[in-house]
Amino acid sequence: LPSVDLEDLTPVPAHKERSDVCAVPAAAVVAEAAVALVLADAFLEKFGGDSVEECRRNLEGYLKGLRGYKNW
Repeated sequence: LPSVDLEDLTPVPAHKERSDVCAVPAAAVVAEAAVALVLADAFLEKFGGDSVEECRRNLEGYLKGLRGYKNW
């Protein structure tokens, strides 16, 4: 890979360095997906059931129970 020496502007071969600056946005997407899976697993551990409707009922019951705690 040709390059230029900035001190005297002579052509020189480029250093063999690797820079994956485009990997950071992709890593953010992967990390977001991993966090979503962990949160979904925690949600199902707390409110899980045999169906989505059962999960919904469990969540609604939990939220209804929290409404009784007004002093925290």
